[in-house]
Amino acid sequence: MFTDAQTDTQTQNLGSAATPIVFRDGQLEAAINKAQDKLLSLQDKRGYWVFDLEADCTIPSEYIMMMHYLDEIDEPLQAKIAVYLRSRQSKDGSYPLFTHGPGDISCSVKVYYALKMAGDSVDAPHMTSLRDWILQQGGAAKANVFTRIALAIFKQLPWRGVPFIPPEIMLFPKWFPFHLDKVSYWSRTVMVPLFILCSLKATAKNPNKIDVLELFVTHPDEERHYFPERTLLNKIFLGLDKFGRWAEPFIPTQIHDRAIEKAKDWIVERLNGEDGLGCIFPAMVNSYESLLLLGYPKDHEYIVTARKAIDKLLVITDDMAFCQPCVSPVWDTALTALALQEVDKQANASSLTKAYDWLKSVQLSDEPGDWRVSRPHLAGGGWAFQYANPHYPDVDDTAVVAFAMADSNLPNLDESIHRATRWIEGMQSKNGGYGAFDVDNTYYYLNEIPFADHGALLDPPTADVSARCAMLMAKAGKESGMYQAALERSINYLRSEQEKDGSWFGRWGTNYIYGTWSVLLGLEQTNLPKTDVLYLNAVKYLKAKQREDGGWGEDNYSFHDVSYSGKYHFSTAFQTAWAVLGLMAAGEARSAEVKAGIDFILRNQQADGVWNDPCFTAPGFPRVFYLKYHGYDKFFPLWALARYRNELDKQ
Repeated sequence: MFTDAQTDTQTQNLGSAATPIVFRDGQLEAAINKAQDKLLSLQDKRGYWVFDLEADCTIPSEYIMMMHYLDEIDEPLQAKIAVYLRSRQSKDGSYPLFTHGPGDISCSVKVYYALKMAGDSVDAPHMTSLRDWILQQGGAAKANVFTRIALAIFKQLPWRGVPFIPPEIMLFPKWFPFHLDKVSYWSRTVMVPLFILCSLKATAKNPNKIDVLELFVTHPDEERHYFPERTLLNKIFLGLDKFGRWAEPFIPTQIHDRAIEKAKDWIVERLNGEDGLGCIFPAMVNSYESLLLLGYPKDHEYIVTARKAIDKLLVITDDMAFCQPCVSPVWDTALTALALQEVDKQANASSLTKAYDWLKSVQLSDEPGDWRVSRPHLAGGGWAFQYANPHYPDVDDTAVVAFAMADSNLPNLDESIHRATRWIEGMQSKNGGYGAFDVDNTYYYLNEIPFADHGALLDPPTADVSARCAMLMAKAGKESGMYQAALERSINYLRSEQEKDGSWFGRWGTNYIYGTWSVLLGLEQTNLPKTDVLYLNAVKYLKAKQREDGGWGEDNYSFHDVSYSGKYHFSTAFQTAWAVLGLMAAGEARSAEVKAGIDFILRNQQADGVWNDPCFTAPGFPRVFYLKYHGYDKFFPLWALARYRNELDKQ
């Protein structure tokens, strides 16, 4: 974090008196060509683009812990992951969730345990400083639910230190206040395997008998649970937690066994081959370990495939390695295609055709999916975020892919476009907005249960996703007038969500700059006049957040404290691209602010044609889990440069 004095200086904008930027002859075109050529060279022969997706150090630490849980330790791989972990430590000894962020107790505990498992001496300076920081925060017992579950599995904490999450939840009727269908897709896929692991009290093999008792302020057996007690609802749920523990021995064995079986069947139905349960690392590891715990042999098809899915997430270089939380080929391909279309649709037609042929091949149809619980009669047509994740098509990805197709002017795409748009139209929530995977996933009281101390249990509508849905419906229905009722509801939702300063919250990107860019691009496709206050206030916001160097940057800390909205230590190429794309969508292409932003992007282009922003770019879950999309500083700046050139060419 930075000081108030720093932020005051950093948020000074150029103002209307800024000196106009004069580009050297051919500079803009040369930069576009160089970035385009680099992107084209990165296209897979099958047509898609995919870039590394990096999380905080929690995921690679969990990979090491998984090896010790199973007693299947790959020493060379472990050593490379340890190199990666050491390289990410902050000066105060802690481990943050994002670049320049404050230390996080849960992440720090897992990294310490993983490094100790990897053979690092507790007396090594980096371990000493990490341990001291953890103890200053109150010790390992103050970590979040997921870390405490891991500590319980490794016998470092008693099971009373984790929430009571019995498998009998699988048998609850749909009307019950807590039901799987009432939480987000990612929560479902993580929780169901945990029902098994926690109920059967999984125990790690831990062959080297590594413990971390030195991370506790008092002996673990004396630690209390540290569940939140903020509200009356918290207290009620804590009472239910205690009652459940008391009542557990009285649950008939037949009912308990039926619940375990139902949880197992739920996992097996969604194992998803070599792409894994939910295509997200925590769910994949939990399902792998839970099936082993249920007695499946290591050579069983489910086990072999589940492990392959996990290991496909590894990124291994000559000197280090990390594990991705998931992969993003559909998202990366759609956004890269939009950038290349802005450069030159005709010249890039061959590459774009290959990309859309691949995207058409992975478009979903009438496969089973959890979204059908709320929309059983809606025909499919979405895309997942990953290579294959049929139970969980992504609303955001679907809107972007179908919009890119509609924008491409390429033949043989209409059927895919309208199938996707009809699905999007049908996935609208009651308030006119869109969640990422489900409809009306707004059971906010569930955020008060002990398991939900991460605050990321739900998938409610958000402005960024809703804006892209509006963008698609406006584009796809421009000629025919289709989708207009849903589009109007979306615009009304976006109007209600605009912040007082003119920005929009960005749930899936960092943060208010991302949300504002997302909405402005969506509104540009509608008939809303650019004199509307939605545009005018958003433009004021973006111009006010421009930095003295002409760029924009926003810290992930804005998810924790709104006063950090649009503020960062430095400007980044991808966030500057979002800002100038948003301003151009609002009709500000010839403003001094846009010129200065474009100049910043040009100045920071690397010799290989792309950019290198060393910071995390998006939340997985705000305040809990953050991501770095390694493609963002490759395609977004190119998109902004090309759009600017095209705007200047208009007379």
